[in-house]
Amino acid sequence: MAKVRVYELAKEFGVESKAVMAKLQELGEFVRSASSTIEAPVVRKLTDAFQQGGSGKSAAKPGAPRKQAAPKPPAPSGSASPSPAQAPRPGPAPPKP
Repeated sequence: MAKVRVYELAKEFGVESKAVMAKLQELGEFVRSASSTIEAPVVRKLTDAFQQGGSGKSAAKPGAPRKQAAPKPPAPSGSASPSPAQAPRPGPAPPKP
């Protein structure tokens, strides 16, 4: 197994990168950011830790469907005055004689 980035593992585990970084620090591994790479033995330790103890930081389980945001209601239409972006713009001023 080649080096793997922290954010790739987070995506695989279904948790945030912060949770993976925290778990790595609990295991005594130093990572600077989510784009840091980790070696195969560390990946194995991390995978074991996530499978046994769970992350404790993720609200959703891997594979669980995520809630989607409610659709925004349509903008009111009708006789309301148009916004400045929609208001008709006056043409160029006529030349003065």
